[in-house]
Amino acid sequence: MRCSEMFLPTVREVPSDAEIVSHQLMIRAGMIRKLTSGIYSYLPLGLRVVRKVEKIVREEMNRAGAQEVFLPAVQPAELWQESGRWKKYGKELLRFKDRHNRDYCIGPTHEEVVTDLVRNEIKTYRQLPKNLYQIQTKFRDEIRPRFGVIRCREFSMKDAYSFDVDWEGCDVSYRKMYDAYSRIFSRCSLEFRAVEADTGNIGGSFSHEFMAVAETGEDALIFCSTCDYAANIEKAEVARPEKLPVNEAEFKPLESVRTPRVRTIEEVCSFFGVTPDRIVKTLIFVADGKPVAVLIRGDEEVNEAKLRAHLSCDELELATDDVVLEVTGSPKGFAGALGIKSPVIADYSLMNMKNFIMGANREDHHVVNANIGRDFKVETFADLRIIKETDPCPRCGKPIRLARGIELGHTFKLGTKYSKAMRATFLDRDGKEQEMVMGCYGIGVGRTVAAAIEQNNDAKGIIWPMSIAPYHVILTPVNVNDSAVMEAAEKLYSRMLEASVEVIIDDRDERAGVKFNDADLIGIPIRFTVGPKRAAEGKVEARMRKTGEEKVVDIDKAVDFVRPIVEEST
Repeated sequence: MRCSEMFLPTVREVPSDAEIVSHQLMIRAGMIRKLTSGIYSYLPLGLRVVRKVEKIVREEMNRAGAQEVFLPAVQPAELWQESGRWKKYGKELLRFKDRHNRDYCIGPTHEEVVTDLVRNEIKTYRQLPKNLYQIQTKFRDEIRPRFGVIRCREFSMKDAYSFDVDWEGCDVSYRKMYDAYSRIFSRCSLEFRAVEADTGNIGGSFSHEFMAVAETGEDALIFCSTCDYAANIEKAEVARPEKLPVNEAEFKPLESVRTPRVRTIEEVCSFFGVTPDRIVKTLIFVADGKPVAVLIRGDEEVNEAKLRAHLSCDELELATDDVVLEVTGSPKGFAGALGIKSPVIADYSLMNMKNFIMGANREDHHVVNANIGRDFKVETFADLRIIKETDPCPRCGKPIRLARGIELGHTFKLGTKYSKAMRATFLDRDGKEQEMVMGCYGIGVGRTVAAAIEQNNDAKGIIWPMSIAPYHVILTPVNVNDSAVMEAAEKLYSRMLEASVEVIIDDRDERAGVKFNDADLIGIPIRFTVGPKRAAEGKVEARMRKTGEEKVVDIDKAVDFVRPIVEEST
């Protein structure tokens, strides 16, 4: 491809609305342009990278035995009503009516559609297992799109769905996809970790997120410094402490203390002269319409994903001020567990606490020396808090580390969540009807591209891994008005094309410095500079974008120089 013919609108200045490096560089390198909030057009250079990622994905999915399909983006409401997600999915689901006033949505994912397809075609165990995948545009109406294509509304995703006769088969399918994902992201030259994760809106019993490690990542993850345990912050377990014997002789008398306008943990600490770990917070949540009190230590934070899983509820939210008043008898800021009108559950951090401070369920009052058992009852203790770096690994007890990451893909064991709701059944060997056991597996293609940039860049621009680079080589003749230079450049360009090397020739009538800057910005792995002196000698200068290493190469041997580098990396 000739630069003079390319649609490649590079930008010198950093866009003011681009928050992270990948967003900035994808715009500056002419890869994407914003159409409206969270919706982007991919330009030729960006689309080439996307197609490279898709090629790797297809090769590994096919290798794992999955078969490609292409499912409709527009989905009828009836399917979502069958699964129960029409109302539960929330405002991210873009709903609309057609001319006949029938309800539809733009698919954010395709569990319902693929389940409907398979239930109508698969009738017996002999037709299972099956794994179907597609690469298609999705839409999720994010409330606050950000970070360019990492958190956008319209995006390209590879989604796959496995169907098995039992859980054992589902485990096999899941492992195949897990291994395929590991190969995909390794081939994209990404530093990544597979971490245990919450299943969220998709549902199911078990899942992993594949996270690209990046300081700018919007997700937090933890991993053990010794064993293989890793999880995202929503899923990361906190080990249950040993329950110590209760000695009621150590309980001090309960006191009610007037604390006017003292509501926050910081204010309570200041008023009583204590640290946050001596205070118990009482938070009122509403789970599927029913209030529940959650107790946690003052220096900890409730993990809502864990709480939702513990309560097995579909909808969970903090109670409004009116509900807090109804349940506790006091305004928010003075809630406690004494005499409360709801079930009480507590985080493990309270198991061995005694003589602590908490709200008195009375405006402008707190109680001192509260104790579980004597003053109020807790229905159950559970792991309900967000893990911290000071916590030990829940598996081996060794230190853990926190990191930031970008979610690249997510694998789920769905079980019978959709097959039961939508009657996706088959006849087993005994002629009995059974529900198919499902898994689903997604990869964000645009996210993968952005993550590669986050991990591979410098002050000059992108540094593409060879496997997903839009082109392998860029030829830079320093002076297009020098006939000897252009003759050498054109000769090399033709040989590269004949050898199936993906190559750009920068044939623009620009200064050499402008061309070098653009070559670094768009991140092509190998740059050949064709200058008058070297051209006269039948040579060119090769420069590696990643290392900066330079080497003088004979023009006649340039293709042989490039080919093993490309083949080794792709």
